[in-house]
Amino acid sequence: MTAALTVTNMSKSFSGPRVLDDVSLTVEPGEIRALVGENGSGKSTLIKILAGFHLPDEGSAEVGGEPLQLGHGEASEAAGLRFVHQDLGLVNTLDAVDNIALGVGYPSFRGRIHWRQERKRTRAALAELGYEFDVRRPAGSLAMSERTALAVARALAPRQTPTKVLILDEPTANLPAAEAERLFQLARRVADSGVAVMFVSHHFDEVFGLAQNVTVLRDGRHIITRPVAGLTEDQLIELVIGRQLEQVAHDAKAAERRDVVLQVTGLGCDVLNDVDITVHAGEIVGIAGITGSGRDEVATALFGGTDRAGQVMINGTAVPKLRPDQAMAMGMGLVPAERHANAAFMTSTLRENITVTRPGIHWRSGILRKGPERSDVAKWLDRLDVRPRNSEFTMSDLSGGNQQKVVLARWLRMKPKVLVLNEPTQGVDVGAKSDIHKLIDEAADEGTAVIIVSTDHEELVRLCHRVLILRRGKVADEMTGGRMDHDLITAATIGRDRTDAA
Repeated sequence: MTAALTVTNMSKSFSGPRVLDDVSLTVEPGEIRALVGENGSGKSTLIKILAGFHLPDEGSAEVGGEPLQLGHGEASEAAGLRFVHQDLGLVNTLDAVDNIALGVGYPSFRGRIHWRQERKRTRAALAELGYEFDVRRPAGSLAMSERTALAVARALAPRQTPTKVLILDEPTANLPAAEAERLFQLARRVADSGVAVMFVSHHFDEVFGLAQNVTVLRDGRHIITRPVAGLTEDQLIELVIGRQLEQVAHDAKAAERRDVVLQVTGLGCDVLNDVDITVHAGEIVGIAGITGSGRDEVATALFGGTDRAGQVMINGTAVPKLRPDQAMAMGMGLVPAERHANAAFMTSTLRENITVTRPGIHWRSGILRKGPERSDVAKWLDRLDVRPRNSEFTMSDLSGGNQQKVVLARWLRMKPKVLVLNEPTQGVDVGAKSDIHKLIDEAADEGTAVIIVSTDHEELVRLCHRVLILRRGKVADEMTGGRMDHDLITAATIGRDRTDAA
């Protein structure tokens, strides 16, 4: 049988050490292959080479036994490679019909586009994925799960060349569990039709639940390709990071009742309704809920990014609504879920990204003292183990996990009184996730009141002293200490009583 995809001796450097070093792999038709590795291991670089975005220094590739012309996106498309990238690649100002047409064009008759037929075709493609929404809405106004579905529908839209390989780069990063499973069912159907599926994921339960084989990259090198059967999660973690992961025991005891730092009463917005939250100094409080529960709106409402009802107080002083600048001045920091859109300045340096929240520290008589500023930033890059530790690298040069560390460093540098984290480890590898968890613990130990909004219930159990469950815009349940459990939180988010869930 001719392989669906063959990569041979692929290498790539970016004016420094190799980010991809002599990588070879083969994926068979109908196979579901997981590609795993830490952020910076070379996964994204390999995918961008296959997509024609990067030209490799060395190496070659074949699709269906035919040589792939590297460095040309049109050649990848013509060869039968289809991609859903982590940032989805949608144009937010265009609707679903136009976004799909960006991949396949508009069928026309005598130069005219039949818009009614195109909308019908788009609705059918989304329905195949289990989604139904107004296809005339701009993509930027859709929920993240709907945008992901739109990107997948575009990748699978019929073309002149049949699809030979579907490559999914972190396809579930913005999907709750039920919707992720819907995507996996589709991937299985695609594989059953003879198309090879290769997917990148940092969620190992997805690797074990979906893939037949797994390829591990580390430091740009191919470490192993082997069947998933017979592999344990601990073994896979060790292959990915090259060491045994330090196990941090969850402290099930309630947080020491220090002074109240954050007091939220009657918080409301489009979805939220009369939500009360109290967080003490050194306490970590989690927010859980399904999509549409109000979970996604909490962080932005607290920080002032959207209009809100109710009152938010830090150390007894009210934070004005719609004034993120005042929230910052009063000691609140926010790490939003959508890093590229709302947090990172991708074309700016790491130094500029870290110091942007307090740029005046190193100004003297109208002159920026770059030496002290670089020294300050170097300390934070070292503390957070950002790789590479070059303050003048641009943000876009870093992997997702290292970008997230830089955004976190921005706020930790300010010694915040309140730190609001929305999906703090979304799209990062297991090693970076462990590092970020330690930093959150350290911030709480230093007295910061922390709120974590997360769809990763294991993360909430690991970090939080309490978890608030949102349903239909209200706090419907609360779990504390040793009573917290992944399955119980999941059951509570969908409306089942905890005793029923047990």
